[in-house]
Amino acid sequence: MSVAGLVAGAIELSSLAYSAPASAADIELLNVSYDPTRELWRDVNEHFIPIYEKQTGNTLTIKQSHGGSSTQARAVIDGLEADVVTLASYLDTNAVAKSGLIKEGWIDRLPNRSLPYTSTIVFVVRKGNPKGIKDWPDLVKPGIETITPNPKTSGNGYLSFFAAWGSVVLRGGSHDDAVKYVTNLYKQVPVLDSGARGATTTFVQKGIGDVHVAWENEAHLEVAEAKGELEIVNPPISILAEPYVAVVDDNVDRAEGHREAAEAYLKYLYTDEAQELLAKHFYRPTNEAILKNSIGKTFGEIKRFPITEIAKDWPDAHKQFIGEGGVFDTIYKPKQ
Repeated sequence: MSVAGLVAGAIELSSLAYSAPASAADIELLNVSYDPTRELWRDVNEHFIPIYEKQTGNTLTIKQSHGGSSTQARAVIDGLEADVVTLASYLDTNAVAKSGLIKEGWIDRLPNRSLPYTSTIVFVVRKGNPKGIKDWPDLVKPGIETITPNPKTSGNGYLSFFAAWGSVVLRGGSHDDAVKYVTNLYKQVPVLDSGARGATTTFVQKGIGDVHVAWENEAHLEVAEAKGELEIVNPPISILAEPYVAVVDDNVDRAEGHREAAEAYLKYLYTDEAQELLAKHFYRPTNEAILKNSIGKTFGEIKRFPITEIAKDWPDAHKQFIGEGGVFDTIYKPKQ
């Protein structure tokens, strides 16, 4: 069955079976997310909370925590009491699961393997694209400064690394060609911020760099706020970004009503209303009909390759490229 079919059937919000308690309760959830999703979750929360309160009689508050995705995962593992995690990829969500906070099988609890939306990595350039940046090879031309976050701490950072690597090897380049390319790319990164929003600040507010390698949604936000001073360039090829969502089992079971609210919250993301909100904020909804209607007018035509085209899976990609002793450690020397 398609995702659209699942949404229309099993989890349409109007048919969700909430079990109202005997007396109303005050419930406060914490959504721990990655850096550039602040605006999205504020909008989703404003729509979901009144629906849930009407259905259950409970008073619901949803707090948000944001930062570099890998840093956020570590914070949850170290004790930040997230009810749900909405992190940048499988790598970070699975790290929380491996710590024992999320039960096995989490990825199959929600439709589309717990992916309410997907995304990708694009370029943001200065008005008029003065450096003529159109594709990944342009980023290593002499004199080009690229802004991208640290792949060790940021989902934007490691997805950009994977996208850069794939842009070489999936066009016929060798492993050595890819190593040479990313070596040159990171030599021309003047600032390596810890998270996506920090990189945005560096590029937009501080005016550093010629191109920002950014989340697609962040790119659209930057351009809208820059009022004509920035432009988006969609590279011909980029990574298929997969930001998974999950209930943090160990935490939600500590307080009455938290599991029910957290599960309803994530199921809401698959309703037509929420899928439209995702598209509005430039996240690619997994509802096929809504996505199809958005391609062309909202999202660019980009060949998005899955991680399995450059590695066995997400953990293998991390081990090869970003983990201790991986490619990034061998090619990047912090500026003194």
